[in-house]
Amino acid sequence: MIKEFKDFISKGNVMDMAVGIIIGAAFTAIVGSLVADLINPIIGIFMGGVDFAGLSATVGEAELTYGNFIMAIINFLVIAFVVFMLVRSLNKMKKAEEPAAPAAPAGPTQEELLADILAALNK
Repeated sequence: MIKEFKDFISKGNVMDMAVGIIIGAAFTAIVGSLVADLINPIIGIFMGGVDFAGLSATVGEAELTYGNFIMAIINFLVIAFVVFMLVRSLNKMKKAEEPAAPAAPAGPTQEELLADILAALNK
């Protein structure tokens, strides 16, 4: 098991994962700011300035802040859409950079194959 662990670490998987986590954390901060500072105010304008974060209900002594939950759902949907658009555009750029695969060589036509079979039968 120790040998497998050393192999795992030496293959670079750990470093790749660490870089991905660091970049992901930085990206999360950027997208979070985009949502909180730009998109949520625009949504608020279209919804008449309603801020869901302030909505709550009291049940007994407990206060249920369901507005925060609604805002979390909206933030998730916006972040998911932004990530989708980013991945989509990156895939389009990759596709544009990839050279077209060479066309497969054309094989004999059906008529040529039949002619070859007939010639072989005649021999």
